[in-house]
Order: sequence, then structure tokens, then C-alpha cells
Amino acid sequence: MSKSGGQLAADQNTFTGFDAESVRADFPVLNQQVHGKPLVYLDSAASSQKPLHVINAVSRYYENDHSNVHRGVHSLSARATFAYERARGKAHVFLNSKNIREIIYVRGTTEAINLVAQTYGRANVGEGDEILISEMEHHSNIVPWQMLCEWTGAKLVVAPIDERGQLDMTAFAEKLSERTKIVGIVHVSNALGTVNPVAEITKMAHDAGAVVVVDGAQAAPHLRVDVQEIGCDFYAFSGHKAYAPTGIGILYGREELLEAMPPWQGGGEMILSVSFDSTTYNELPYKFEAGTPNIAGAIGLGEAIDYMGRFNHEALERHEHDLVAYGYDALATVPGLTIVGTAEGKVGVHSFTLDGIHAHDIGTILDNEGIAVRTGHHCAQPVMHHFGVPATARASFGIYNTRDDIDRLVEGLGQVRKLMG
Repeated sequence: MSKSGGQLAADQNTFTGFDAESVRADFPVLNQQVHGKPLVYLDSAASSQKPLHVINAVSRYYENDHSNVHRGVHSLSARATFAYERARGKAHVFLNSKNIREIIYVRGTTEAINLVAQTYGRANVGEGDEILISEMEHHSNIVPWQMLCEWTGAKLVVAPIDERGQLDMTAFAEKLSERTKIVGIVHVSNALGTVNPVAEITKMAHDAGAVVVVDGAQAAPHLRVDVQEIGCDFYAFSGHKAYAPTGIGILYGREELLEAMPPWQGGGEMILSVSFDSTTYNELPYKFEAGTPNIAGAIGLGEAIDYMGRFNHEALERHEHDLVAYGYDALATVPGLTIVGTAEGKVGVHSFTLDGIHAHDIGTILDNEGIAVRTGHHCAQPVMHHFGVPATARASFGIYNTRDDIDRLVEGLGQVRKLMG
């Protein structure tokens, strides 16, 4: 079934205008064998691989510039601070926020949503209020709101999805009311690949008087994100899913909301002055950045944003859309396979089941073929419940994947059926 790499690249590049083979050379981890087979990495939705551009930048920082940021007067601290804040500026441009002060460093999307829940939420949500989310949310956009409801007496309301894994917009509109204070919505579902109309959702929520928190963890690596165009109040993404290091992410928040919110954590950096009688908090964005930050991670995030910016975005989108479409057709040839999540315009993900074979067995056998996929509930157990399955196998695509990877996946699934049939 598999074509040669050269023929594959010629075929795919003609269609998409994107040179996937040259991109693969930027990712050293892909140049290895697993169980004696060339690695096929189809788990980018869990965590993407890192290009040399990022790896080398982090290494240079530790080799030459490591020091704590801010307040230091010596050269290493000045260089580290410059690189750290320059990366914040890159995130500001990447998201098109109005002001760099609206860009808060966090560990990732999970921490960002918890920050909003525990600061904005506790200050603005009370008994009888409602928080509206969707049935397709990652646990990180469910549990923090459940906790907020427990603290405040508010109610969590869930808008359903349909059998294709798309948000039921009619039901969503019906569940919005004057009681809705916060809408939490995923931009792209990690379990289904569904792209939600977040700008439309934001307008509907604002018309109802609610603020909008968008989980952009899966959108940032695939879509052009413009928070001003979306109009949302908060937007979060994780660096490690967008070719950056782990333990770093961004929370965007509208400046007027961030200014009014209390800090989340106390300690160094988030203060202007401290006495035993009182503390004066620092200005934005530092009010929300207590303690020594992940400096190397922030620098790596900035370099990852630079790396993604090297490519023509339209060509990159065509490449990824081609992978999704090719994946649909290729997986359809596997007997007993059902794709879970068939929304129009989905990106980056194919979750699936095989009749009579548990997802964990699928993943284990594929690993023996050198193919890395994710198996389980993908931190989206309500999605699994909706589709009546305990788990799925999930193949997710990054900038470095090709049609040949999908062909290898289909061949590997043939081996699964042979061993488990």
C-alpha cells in the first residue's frame, strides 16, 4: 500500500504546496526506529514533537544566558529577561491581542482555565448563576467549572453535541440565559477534531451578558487564531501541543477584566511592595505570574511561534486538510473500523474504534509496528459516554505528518485485525 517517500512527497506537495519531507528533517526525534520499524508519530494532539529550532534555542539559553529574570542588574539576567519578554511579545502577535499586558504566562491550558475560574469566577459568579459548557469539552474545561460551582452554588449547564460530534447550536442558544455568567468552549475538540464557531458563540454569549473562555489547546497548532476577531474574553493554549516545550502556555485576557481580577497566587514577582500590614500587587501581566517562571519554556515557545511563522499558513492548512481527507478515505478501507467524530471542517484528529478490539490492544500492537497513537478516553469521558464507547484509538497529525504515515497506520491496523481477529 505504501508508496516510496519520494513519490509520496511529489504527490502530496503537488496538491498542497507544502514540503512535508523537508519539514520532517527539522524534527530529530522522527529519525529513529521503534521495535525495529521507522517511527510514525501520530500523537501530536497529546504533545507535538519539537523542531531543532526550538531545541537549540532552549539549549543556547542554558548554555549561555541562564539567570533569573527581572530585577537582576548583571548581564545574564538582562539577557534572560530580554529573551523571556521578547517571547511574550511573539505570543501577543501570534494571538493578535490588543496589548502585550493581556498575555499571561502559565504552565498550560489547564492552569489558565483554573486561573480564570478561581479569580474571575470567584469574584463574579454566585449562587443561582450558571456556567455553560459543551458536551465535547476536555476535562480541563469541565472540572474547574464544577469546582467553581461547588464553591459558589452556581449551576453547570451542558450544551449537547450531535452524532457527528458537532455542537448543537440550537440547544446551545436555548441554554443561554440571563443567568449565564461564563461560557467555556473548546475551539477544536481534542477527541473529535471538531472546529467550533467560537466567534459566533462569543457573540451569542455576549448578547446574553456572559464572558467567554476559549480552550485553544488544539487550535493553536492548526488554525490562525485572532482573539480580537473572535471577540472572546479569555483564550488559552499550551506550548507543548504547538512545537514548544512542556510546562509553558499562554492565557490571553481582556485587559479591563484582568485589571479587575484578584491575583491567584502570592509570592515574588506579583508584588510591588510588601509589609506585614499590606501588600501592593504588581501591574499586568506580572500580577498573575508569582514566583520564578519557566524561562526556558517561554523562550522555547517564542521560538516555536517563529518556526510556525516560517510557513505559508494557507499552504499549511491545505496540507493538514489533505491529511484529514486522505485519512478518512484510507481508514474507510479497514473492515470493522468506525471513525468517531465526522464533523465538517474538522482538523488534525481521527478517533476510531475497531469492532471487538479494545483501544488499548490497538495501541499496543501498533506500537510494535513503530506507530504511535493515543488510546483511552483522551480526558474527554463525556464524549466517550455520548458515543457509547469506553475508549477510542486516536491518530492525530502534526506539521511533519504525511500520507505515507497514514498508509503505515492502515497497514498496522491490518496487523491488529490479523492478531486479534
